[in-house]
Amino acid sequence: MNALGHIPEHVSAIHVLNSVGENILIADTTYTIQWMNANAANLLSIIAPLYGLTRADDIIGMNMDHFHASPKRQQAVMKSLQDSHRTRITIKDRIVTDIVITPMRDGQGHINGYIVLLTDVTTKAEEEAEKEKLIHALSVPILHIWEKTISLPLIGEFDTERADRMIISVLEECTQHRIQYVLLDLSGLFIADDAIHHHIQKLTNCLQLIGAECIMTGIKPQLAQAVGRLEQHIQTFQTAHAGLQYIIQNKKRY
Repeated sequence: MNALGHIPEHVSAIHVLNSVGENILIADTTYTIQWMNANAANLLSIIAPLYGLTRADDIIGMNMDHFHASPKRQQAVMKSLQDSHRTRITIKDRIVTDIVITPMRDGQGHINGYIVLLTDVTTKAEEEAEKEKLIHALSVPILHIWEKTISLPLIGEFDTERADRMIISVLEECTQHRIQYVLLDLSGLFIADDAIHHHIQKLTNCLQLIGAECIMTGIKPQLAQAVGRLEQHIQTFQTAHAGLQYIIQNKKRY
């Protein structure tokens, strides 16, 4: 679809590109950087020293190949571009950014340059920290499913590291919200540690100390033996729904 309407006469192209709020660079057909907006200049003033340059101005007139570990591969990508190309790059193992390269075409459809956008810029350390937070959240998914009741649907492999992380997170959640019941759903779990019964035992013992009860559901045949070795009896149910029904009925009695 073609562009619609018209740009007011008093609005210049440079003013528009500076107002977008993104880091924008423009390169010619030889992949030489010819211009950057104010946002990009601020960002590249930080990046320039990583390449032995003094400031962002030094990047003007440089070829994009200078910033790629595999220039030939980059040129092959550029030559085959029909629409926008998006990828994530790590700059000198320090800064991570999504880069979007879009060919600019004239009225006849010929490429006369490229617009380069650098978005979601962050340091590698910050990105790794965010990944770690996400992995942590996914490995211990705590769900509030009813009054004073949380559920832990454990999915995937389960080892000592994940067990310790789970116990810490569950105890914090229980003490903060005065949880009375913890529904531990094992239906999606793969055994990655022969000592799984020790992990469950440790969790149930800790919950007992703070006045919470652990209820297990979705026990597979290969887990039944491990559960059978637990020191004290734990309420078990075939499904999470049955376990929740028990909790609801039990709370009504008190």
